[in-house]
Amino acid sequence: MSLKEFRYRAEQIVVDPGLTYQQRRHNMALLAEELIEYPPLGEEAKQALDDRIICDLFEGHAPYRARYILPDYEKAFQQGSEFLELEPPTNLAEALNFLTILYSQVPSITGFPVYLGDVDRLLTPYITEISDQDLYQQLKLFWRAADRMLPDGFVHANLGPEDTKIGRMILRIERELKQVVPNLTLKYDPTVTTDELLLEAVQTVFAVGKPHFANHPMMVGDLGERYAVVSCYNSLKIGGGSHTLTRLNLKDTVVRHSGDTGEYLQRTLPHYVELTLQVMEARIKYLVEEARFFEHDFLAQEGLIELEKFSAMFGIFGLAEAVNLLLEREGRRVKYGQNEEANQLSYQITDRIAQILAERSLPYCQGNGGRAFFHSQSGIDLDIEVTAGTRIPYGEEPDLYEHISAVAPHHCKFQAGISDIFHFERPVVNNPQAIIDVIKGAFRQGMREFTFNLADGEFVRITGYLVRRSDLVKYEENKRSRYDSTVLGSNAVKNQGIFQRKRRVINNEQNPGVS
Repeated sequence: MSLKEFRYRAEQIVVDPGLTYQQRRHNMALLAEELIEYPPLGEEAKQALDDRIICDLFEGHAPYRARYILPDYEKAFQQGSEFLELEPPTNLAEALNFLTILYSQVPSITGFPVYLGDVDRLLTPYITEISDQDLYQQLKLFWRAADRMLPDGFVHANLGPEDTKIGRMILRIERELKQVVPNLTLKYDPTVTTDELLLEAVQTVFAVGKPHFANHPMMVGDLGERYAVVSCYNSLKIGGGSHTLTRLNLKDTVVRHSGDTGEYLQRTLPHYVELTLQVMEARIKYLVEEARFFEHDFLAQEGLIELEKFSAMFGIFGLAEAVNLLLEREGRRVKYGQNEEANQLSYQITDRIAQILAERSLPYCQGNGGRAFFHSQSGIDLDIEVTAGTRIPYGEEPDLYEHISAVAPHHCKFQAGISDIFHFERPVVNNPQAIIDVIKGAFRQGMREFTFNLADGEFVRITGYLVRRSDLVKYEENKRSRYDSTVLGSNAVKNQGIFQRKRRVINNEQNPGVS
C-alpha cells in the first residue's frame, strides 16, 4: 500500500458519518496492520490469497491476538486475577462485577470478547441467598451493560443444558430488553434439558431471534464436556480457542479446475486445501513465535487460557456452487439440496477435505491433536454469488424435511461449527410445540446446530449474528449504529439476498413430522 493510498483510506474512515468514535478507532487500527508485511508464504499460497480463493477474513497481516479466545471464567472465579487485582467473588454482585471487568480485557479480532461464559452455570453458585426480585434486577442490569459496553453481534453467551433459575431468567430478560448483544446458544441434551426450558427458549426466539440450539451430545463427543459456542456458530474448547479462521472458496477452486469430478477430488481440491493450510501455518507461527501472544497476555500467564487447548479453524464456503458447476460440466443440470446425486457429491467433497485435515499436522494445534478443526464458514458481507458454508442457496431450499435431510450428513464432520437457518412465517408463534418437534427431529437426523427465526421479525439473522431491522433503516439514513455488526448486516442484505430465504409455514394444527 502506498502512503497516498493509506492517507486516503484513513481519511475515509475518519469522516465516515456512519461510524462511531470506537468504530473509527478500530478501523484505523486494522488499516495500520496492513502496513506490516504478511508472514512469509510460498508463491502459490500467496497468489491464491491475493486472488481471494483463500480468504483470511481480514484478520490482519501480522496476527498479534488469537481470533477466538474462550477464557475459563470458572477458573477465574476460583483463583481471582492478579493482573486485574480482583479477588475471587463471594456473592452475585461481586461475580457480575468481576465478569464485567474481565470482559473488557479479552482480545479478539473484533476488539470485543466472543465468549461471555456459560453464564447460568457460572452464576448459579452465587444465588443461594438472594431473592428472586434482587436476582432479576441484578441480572437485567448486567445484561443491559453487556449490550451497551460490548456492542458487537459476535459477542456470545451459552446456556444449558441444565434447566436453571438463571437460565430461565436470562431468557425472560432477553424477551424484555430486545437487544442484539449477546448472541446466545442453548445447549440441548435430550436426557437433561427439560421441555419447559426448550419452550422458554423457543418463545424467546419468537421475540428476539435467539438463542441458537446446539446438539450437546454431539458437541461433547467431539470437544469434551468443556466446550462453548462463540461468535456465530464456532464451537471450541473452554480455556482455549482458535488461532485463526482461514477459509477456502470451493466455487473458485472448481472455476480453476480442468478435468472431471474424479480429478477434482484427487488433484485440484487437495492442492488448494494444502495452500490454505500453508497460509494458516504461517499465521499461527507468527502469532505464537513472533508476536508471542501466549507469553505476554495475562490470560495465558494466569492459566485462564492455555496454548495446549488451542487449534485453528479451516473454513469452507461455496460448496453449493462447486457441486453445481462440477455436475453442469458433466451435462447434469441438477442442484445441491434438490437432487440426491448433487447431495452425494457434496458429501464426497466434505469427506475429502476432512480426510486431508485429519492427515495434515499444524503447529501449536494440540487442542485438536495437532490438527485443524473443520468449519463450515457462515459467510461475510462481501460474499457475492457464493453461498455460505455448506448451506443451500437462498430461495432454492426444498421443503423442510428434505432440507434437513440434505444438510444433516455434513454436520458430524464440522467439529468447529456449521449452520443452517430456517425462516418461519409468523403463525408458528401459535404452535411452538411444532418448532420443538422440528428441533428434536433435526438433532435425531444428525444436525449439530439448529437456528430458526420469524421471517418478518424485528431481529434478522445474517450469517450467524443478529441485526435489528430498525437499525438497518437508521444506518441507511446515515445515522450511526452503536453495533459494529449493523454495518456488516447492511452489506449482507444487499449482497447476499438474506430476505430471499424460503419462508416456512406451520399453522396452529400442523406438525412438521421431522423424525
